[in-house]
Amino acid sequence: MSQLGTLTRADLAEVVHREVGLSRADSAAMIEQILAGMSDALERGENVKISGFGSFILRDKGERVGRNPKTGIEVPIAPRRVLTFRASQLLRDQIVKSN
Repeated sequence: MSQLGTLTRADLAEVVHREVGLSRADSAAMIEQILAGMSDALERGENVKISGFGSFILRDKGERVGRNPKTGIEVPIAPRRVLTFRASQLLRDQIVKSN
């Protein structure tokens, strides 16, 4: 894992290389294919569920009125689509045990 505690694509490819035994190039290509498949599904409006890990869920948020904190002026916030992640119970339990 990288120094700052961020797991990168290269880190994932390295794990696949070590654990599965694929070449580094094949491992990197596999990670890219998986991430591209997830991105494509989300782009089509589909949620992505990885059993035992969690779900990437798309939500459509309607237009609402916000307020500029400096001036207090009300500003309309346009409708938008947001991506959220919900960890599975198994992942939550693992995180709690590791602390």
